[in-house]
Amino acid sequence: MIEKVENKGDNLFDPVASKLERFDKGVAIRKITPRSTHQEWEPSEIRKDPIDILIETSIGRIESLLPIRYTRMMESPFAFYRGAAAIMAADLSQTPNTGIDLQLCGDCHLMNFGGFATPERKLVFDINDFDETFPGPWEWDLKRLATSFVIAGRWRKFPNKTCKEFAWNVADSYKRHMLEYSKLSALQIWYADIDLAELIERGEDEDIKSFQHKRIKKAGEFTAHEKEFAKMTYQEGSRARIKDDPPLIYHPIGDEGKRILLDAEAIHNKYLTTLSDEKKVLLSRYNLHDIAIKVVGVGSVGTLCGISLLMSATGEPIFLQFKEARKSVLEENVKAKSKYTHQGERIVRGQKLMQSASDMFLGWTNDDNNKFFYIRQLRDAKVKPVIEIMKAKNMNDYAKACGWALARAHARTGDPSVLSGYMGKSDEFANAISRFSISYANQNDLDYNKLLAAVKEGRLPISAEV
Repeated sequence: MIEKVENKGDNLFDPVASKLERFDKGVAIRKITPRSTHQEWEPSEIRKDPIDILIETSIGRIESLLPIRYTRMMESPFAFYRGAAAIMAADLSQTPNTGIDLQLCGDCHLMNFGGFATPERKLVFDINDFDETFPGPWEWDLKRLATSFVIAGRWRKFPNKTCKEFAWNVADSYKRHMLEYSKLSALQIWYADIDLAELIERGEDEDIKSFQHKRIKKAGEFTAHEKEFAKMTYQEGSRARIKDDPPLIYHPIGDEGKRILLDAEAIHNKYLTTLSDEKKVLLSRYNLHDIAIKVVGVGSVGTLCGISLLMSATGEPIFLQFKEARKSVLEENVKAKSKYTHQGERIVRGQKLMQSASDMFLGWTNDDNNKFFYIRQLRDAKVKPVIEIMKAKNMNDYAKACGWALARAHARTGDPSVLSGYMGKSDEFANAISRFSISYANQNDLDYNKLLAAVKEGRLPISAEV
C-alpha cells in the first residue's frame, strides 16, 4: 500500500523569481515527492466500488438514455475507460503528488485530442474536450493520458511492451516540450499553437501522412455546417428540419418532449443574450429552424445535449451544439473549491485557459430549472484521430503529439520552469509514468469486468443501441 504524500509544493507562479530560481524550486520538490513515486499504483483499502461511482454519476441524467451509456462502456476496456473519469479521479486522489496545481483538462484521454479550425481558419492540434476541467495536480492529466494509450494499445492487440512505450512517449514528449516552454516568456507561451499540417509532416509513415493530408484538404473544402446540413436535414415546407436517427438524434415526443424542446429553445435564446455585441450582430442574420436531442460521447450520455439548426435568409446553415454542464468529477477529489457557481462558465473559462484558440461561439447559459449548459459550434473542420488504422509507429507519433499539446496547455496556467525542474532531463520521470500506466490499465481491466458482472446481475441497464 502506498502512502499518500502531502501537498507541500507552491501552486503559485512567482513573477519575481528568475527562471533559474523557479527551476531550482522544481528540483527541490523531488526531495518531498521523488519522481519514482509516480510509478506507484495500488488500490486503497477504502477504495469505493467503481460501479457505485458510475451509478452516482448517473443521477440526474435522462433515464431513458442510461442504457446507451452502459452499452457503450461495455464495448471494450477502452470504451469503459472513456466513461470512467470519475473512477480514476477518485483513485488519483490517493496517489502521491507534487502539490503543484494548475488548470486540468480533467478527462485527458487520447480521443479528446484532435485537429480543428481556429476562428482565423487555421487548423491546429489541441485538446478538444473540457467537460471536467478544474484546477488540480498537474500529474493527473498526464497519468490519465498515458494510461489511455496503454488501454487503447491493448485494444488494438499491441504487445504490452509496445503499449508501455506509447505511455513513455507521452511523458517524455511532455517533459521535453515543457522544457522548451520554460525558456519562453508568458506571452510567447500564450501565442503558441501546434500547426496540424506541420505536425503531420513530422511523421515517418508516408501512407498515414498522405491519408491525414487528404483529411485536412477535405475538412477545408466546405464549411462543416454545409456538410452536416446535407447529411442531417430535410426540407419541410419553408423550414429545414433535422432528421431523426433514434436513439442518437431525435425530437422528443409527448408532454415531456414538448417541455424538453421548449427548454432547449429557451436555452438557445438566453445564450444569444450572453454574446458579445459582434457575435449578436452575426447571429442576428440567422433564424432558429429546429432543435433536436443528440446523444454524444461516452461520458456525456444521459446528460441533456442537443443541436440547434440556424438558417440565414439566403439558406446558409449554422449548427450549434448545447451540452449540459455538470459538476466536474475532479471537484470532490481536490482541496480547491470552484470559483464558479455556474458549471457552464467553469467549462468555458477552463477551455479558454487551456486551448490555443477556442470556438468563436463558445458560451454558457442555463435554463429555468437551474441546469447549466455551454454552447459551441457542432463541428468546425474537426480532424479526429483514427486509432483503428494506426500502426505502432503511428501510435508513438500520436503519443508524442498529445504529450506536446498537454505540455502547451499546462504551460499556460502552470509554471513551466518549476515543472521542468521537477521532471529534469533524465528518463526517470517518463519511466515512472509508463509503469503507472501499465498498473492502472490492469486496474481498468478489473473494473471493466465488474461492469460486465453488474450488467449481468441487472444492476445496470443496457440497450440494443443502433
